[in-house]
Amino acid sequence: MAGCLWPCATAEVAGGGPGHSRKGGLFRSKPRTPPEMVQHVKELLAYVLDHKEGCAGGGKRDTKLEHRMIELSKSIKEMKGILYGNGEEDPCEEACKQLTKEFFKKTNDIFRQIIVCLPHLDLETQKDVTQVIANLQRQKVDSRLVASEYLESNSDLLDILMSRYDNMDIAVHYSTLLRDCIRHQIAARYVLESRHLRSFFHYIQFPDFNIQSDVFKTFKELMTRHKSTAAEFFSKNYDWFFAEFNSKLILSASNYFIRRQAIQLLRDILLERSNTTVMVRYVSSKEHLIILMNLLRDQSKAIQVEAFHVFKLFVLNKDKPAGITGILHANRNKLLRFLKDFSTVDKEDKKFEADKGKVISEILTLALKS
Repeated sequence: MAGCLWPCATAEVAGGGPGHSRKGGLFRSKPRTPPEMVQHVKELLAYVLDHKEGCAGGGKRDTKLEHRMIELSKSIKEMKGILYGNGEEDPCEEACKQLTKEFFKKTNDIFRQIIVCLPHLDLETQKDVTQVIANLQRQKVDSRLVASEYLESNSDLLDILMSRYDNMDIAVHYSTLLRDCIRHQIAARYVLESRHLRSFFHYIQFPDFNIQSDVFKTFKELMTRHKSTAAEFFSKNYDWFFAEFNSKLILSASNYFIRRQAIQLLRDILLERSNTTVMVRYVSSKEHLIILMNLLRDQSKAIQVEAFHVFKLFVLNKDKPAGITGILHANRNKLLRFLKDFSTVDKEDKKFEADKGKVISEILTLALKS
């Protein structure tokens, strides 16, 4: 370790702020310990929440609130300094441990306060908050992920995060916080079982590209990070989930980025070994096959290529239902003409060419069996 940052040992690390005032220009007051810092931030958050009407502006200037807001921003930056270091010295493991332990203490509710207070903070402080929370989610205390234990006991916080997407000004920050939380399996399971999950299909349609892409990032994390939990979810929610997925993200999505990412995600879901049962069910559907065949005709070459990676699963399925075989057989000549000249941008993509060869061979086999 290049050094031990204990806690905010210099004003330069923390950017100044409470607990770091100068005396006579040479001396500084004793820095707060991590537990003291958490308590201080908790008190500042409580004050801001009690006076949040003054944050909106337009009314009489509240200088006391302004001072507390500045102090809060500096204190959160101090937390960030403890967790990430100052660029010259590594963070001190013991300080991080103390901060994490105090932050997720049962008698504290600072996590909830921060989430509720987030819209009232300035942009820079909002960014600092997301970085602090992200780091705290990964910290262990005595080999325990205390953040996971905390979220298990306070799962309603996940409801708060999921319900705040409609605030366009803060949606990306809430999405980031939620994504940090669902790195814990217990939190991911709660979100997947939540009534809010269906709303993701709506949020992904937001006109703001930054919100769209960040929400989709969180959505993808939910569907792929915890394999067994996701497989259980797909098994229980197959009908409505894939109906929404196809209609909202693939068929009607106006955004090229979302459509392409959605097809890639579909491929990832179906190729995941723990989702084998789901994959077999999906590629046994005539409706799904027709969707993929139409995507092969999309104006975008990239969409066509992504669609091919899912389409090949229908063709190469050894136990194709009669309905699937019938559609492929009826369209075999068109498919063979299309595939003959079909290629990726990288014409030397050997894996793609090998897969295409297998698909062509299988379609020709169907023709011979007719």
